[in-house]
Amino acid sequence: MFNNNRHNYSRVGYDSDSDQGDDFISQQIRQQQLQMKHQDDGLDMLTESANRLGTLSLGIHEELNQQNIMLDDMDNELDKATTNLEIVTKKTRELIKKSGGKRNFLIILAMSMVIIILVFLVIYW
Repeated sequence: MFNNNRHNYSRVGYDSDSDQGDDFISQQIRQQQLQMKHQDDGLDMLTESANRLGTLSLGIHEELNQQNIMLDDMDNELDKATTNLEIVTKKTRELIKKSGGKRNFLIILAMSMVIIILVFLVIYW
């Protein structure tokens, strides 16, 4: 059934088509390597940009934290000033009531203005 015939194989001769195929494959490999290098360069630039953005965002975060602290301090000081102003306003109202009301207060205020104007005129005339 099996035949013990030996076959002799010979090497295929030089074929210009296979050489062109090898050149095409080599060219494609070079183009792919060049493209991968460009992509790697792009990724390196992207990494550097991301690192810079990260550094900038940390700086902005720190600045915002400090400004929040300053705003909180300013808010506390404003609350104290508002409280003091309310106390002064209340005392002024009580003083106006004790001095005879708004009418007497306005008369005293008008007379004080007249005196200031007269003193000003005497000094500069």
